[in-house]
Amino acid sequence: MSSQANQRTILLVHSHYGTPPDLFRYAADRGVGTIVRERELTQRHFDEAYGLITTTHLDQLGFLQWSETVQALLDRGGRWFFNGHVLRELIPGLNIYVPIVRSKRADLVLTRLNDHPIFEGIDQREFEENKGVAGFYGRGHNPLPEGAIGINGVGPDRLPLDWEWTLPSGGKMFAHAGNDLGSMGAPNPTHDLVAPRVIAWTLGDIGR
Repeated sequence: MSSQANQRTILLVHSHYGTPPDLFRYAADRGVGTIVRERELTQRHFDEAYGLITTTHLDQLGFLQWSETVQALLDRGGRWFFNGHVLRELIPGLNIYVPIVRSKRADLVLTRLNDHPIFEGIDQREFEENKGVAGFYGRGHNPLPEGAIGINGVGPDRLPLDWEWTLPSGGKMFAHAGNDLGSMGAPNPTHDLVAPRVIAWTLGDIGR
């Protein structure tokens, strides 16, 4: 692994047109993240990274070409923070997203399932509404891979909207089945609070 990887940098995959999300700029401005447009990715970008963050805009069909490379990143103990709906088995063990059909307000209630440093001291209900509208945080779930632990649940069945998965190799994946966590700031300041923690988790600084 290169010296840059030993310094624990994050590969931030920018998958949409326009400016990078605030979360990406936060990491890049602090010298711990490299923003790369998805279509410009190379093997070197993955080889030099400790962590990986992808957004809801990820072209999952195209990203399948990096499946073995992402698996290798995890196998060497790296971390992947995944935002959005799993629509392809990007690495072995992932399950396809299941939406909540014709959701009512009660179906969008959020519940903490297990403690996690990203959400320490935060009431999960603070994420339920944005501008008075519920559902921005998530309206379904990516089913748990074998061995994963649910962090936040949605609806009366507490479906695992957020989960963390420790792979046998020691690498970790956090999946958030909704809009990009940490990039939905105003008018909800709680998102601003979790953004630095998302970066810290992906760097391996918290959640050991």
